[in-house]
Amino acid sequence: MYEAVYIAATGLTNQQRRLDTIANNVANINSAAYKSARLDFKDALYTAGIVPALPRTPEGNQQKGHGVMVAGITKDFSTGSMQKTERKLDVAIEGEGFLELEDSNGNLVYSRNGSLNIGNEFDGFYLVNGDGCYIHDVNGERIRVPDFFEDMTIDERGVVTFSLGEDDYSVALGLYTFRNITGLSSVGDGNYSETVASGEKMTAESAVIRQGTLEISNVNLAEEMTRMIRTQRTFSLASRALTTADEMEGIANNMRR
Repeated sequence: MYEAVYIAATGLTNQQRRLDTIANNVANINSAAYKSARLDFKDALYTAGIVPALPRTPEGNQQKGHGVMVAGITKDFSTGSMQKTERKLDVAIEGEGFLELEDSNGNLVYSRNGSLNIGNEFDGFYLVNGDGCYIHDVNGERIRVPDFFEDMTIDERGVVTFSLGEDDYSVALGLYTFRNITGLSSVGDGNYSETVASGEKMTAESAVIRQGTLEISNVNLAEEMTRMIRTQRTFSLASRALTTADEMEGIANNMRR
């Protein structure tokens, strides 16, 4: 009887985690380049119980499960809609690709959020994102912004050109992809880190940059609301199973000869 309680409890716990994932998707519906997540389940450990009336053969085994477990959280890396901003420091990546960033701890992270800024450091100006992470060029170096420039353009291949009057200064954004992008590890703020599952970074040859545009979240609100209703129904069912198991336990405890 206790196993029925434990099994129902795994259902409640993991459906709550699914609700948390859905809530996070809905909360980030307006976050630039946010990728929706989906919580996947798998059945828990099974054990074989021998039925006394049947011979000890595979057919005589009674498989007994122990609830549900989280199989993993899968990110949907499909491209979101493009939104025109006309801001020259905004870039959107069409196709598969990520910008390479350097966070405050010096770690390499990757992002599709192209809302860029110019950061003022003690030794000059640098191209950064909204959180102050440095944008890297194709050589893995921070992109330094000239002190005085008249205009800035970014072409489809990610080449940033600063107009300096008579001369121009150009540098190419570091655009990369991975053999298995779903294997990237989310580190927060829309950034991802390389893992063994994702493989090493590769140049994103097919990526196209659109200046003055931002990629918006790929969250489908209708789909998330449908998942939420289904999850609430499942949570309710698991709660009812837990209540029934508790009632059966109470009946057994109060039985008299």
